[in-house]
Amino acid sequence: MFRVSAVNELTDDVVEAVQRLLPQLSSSARALGRSELEEIVRSSATTLLVARDEEVEAAAADAENPHGPVVGMLTLVTFRIPTGVRAWIEDVVVDKSERGRGIGEALTQAALEMAAARGAKTVDLTSRPSREVANRLYQRVGFELRDSNVYRHQLAP
Repeated sequence: MFRVSAVNELTDDVVEAVQRLLPQLSSSARALGRSELEEIVRSSATTLLVARDEEVEAAAADAENPHGPVVGMLTLVTFRIPTGVRAWIEDVVVDKSERGRGIGEALTQAALEMAAARGAKTVDLTSRPSREVANRLYQRVGFELRDSNVYRHQLAP
């Protein structure tokens, strides 16, 4: 089993987990330093959700680190614009050794609940078509493919 929670205080194990998980999400993602992760955790617009392995947590309860290892993460972005509160899910990744256990779905459901509690009426996300398993997950939990153009303007190399 696993437990999903928001990161309210950045710990060494979360820093290590983000550095381990990001390359599994994107081969072009650069490593984040602690100060950049602190900025994400402190921001009122972003919430870093992590999933921890509860079985390992129970076994490690007497150890120096009482938490189980982080096996997945997701970032929820919520912000107010003139037309209302908007929410986006970004950077969903589950450790490759833990996939197929429902961790991605649990992270996504937690983000949806949090977005609703913050007043968002919709939640958007993007996913590359090649991520077939992830796309099936998003459709299974209620996301619908939109007929929309997504544009990107590259600002920095």
